[in-house]
Amino acid sequence: MSINVLLADDHKIVRDGLRILIEARNMNVVAEAENGQKAINLARELHPNIVIMDISMPDMNGIDATRKIISELPETKVIALSMHADRHFVTGMLEAGASGYLLKDCAFEELVNAIHTVLDNHTYLSPSIADIVVKNYVNKASGNSVVVSSELTPRERELLQLLAEGMTAKQIAAELHVSVKTVETHRRNITQKLGAASVAELIKYAIREGLTTIDV
Repeated sequence: MSINVLLADDHKIVRDGLRILIEARNMNVVAEAENGQKAINLARELHPNIVIMDISMPDMNGIDATRKIISELPETKVIALSMHADRHFVTGMLEAGASGYLLKDCAFEELVNAIHTVLDNHTYLSPSIADIVVKNYVNKASGNSVVVSSELTPRERELLQLLAEGMTAKQIAAELHVSVKTVETHRRNITQKLGAASVAELIKYAIREGLTTIDV
C-alpha cells in the first residue's frame, strides 16, 4: 500500500527535512501546511493516510486541527511531532484523537516505526511520552489530576487562540468570517466561563491548555 503523508508544521525547514526523509522511504508527501486550518483543508481534499502534526502553529493549533480532522476523516491517522513534552499538550493531542506522539528530538527511524504502528491501528508513544500518560492515568485514578478543561466550545477555543496571538476583534472577525459583534460576544462568553479578569489571564489559560505558546 502506498502511504500518503500530509506534513503540518509552521517551520519550512522542518517540513523540507521531513519530506526528504519520508520520500526516501518510498512514502508520498502529498502536501504541506504551515498552520492548522490549512492542514484541515488539505486533509479534506486529499484524504491522506497520515498527518504528521506540529502543535504550536498560528491561526489554529495542532490540537484543534487534529480534533477536526479526526471527526471528519476517522480513517486518517494523526501523529503529533512536537517539541513539547508537557502533560497538557500530550493529553490534549490524545484526547483530540491523535494515534501517536513523538518529540522532535527523536530519531527518524522512530517516526517511521510510529507511522507503521498507527497504520496497524495501534497507538505509538515515545518512551518519555508514555511515562507522562501513565502518570496522568495514575493521578486520575487517585483523583489527584487536573483535567484539561473542555468547557470552551471549539469555536471559542479557536477565537481564544487568535486573541492570545495578538489579533484585534476586527482581525479575528475577518479571519473567522463573522461580525465584530459576534467576536465580542464570544470573547465575553469565554471571559465569563473562565472567570478571567483580564486579557493576560486569558493568554495564560491559552498557553496552559496548549492553544498557543509564548513563542508564537
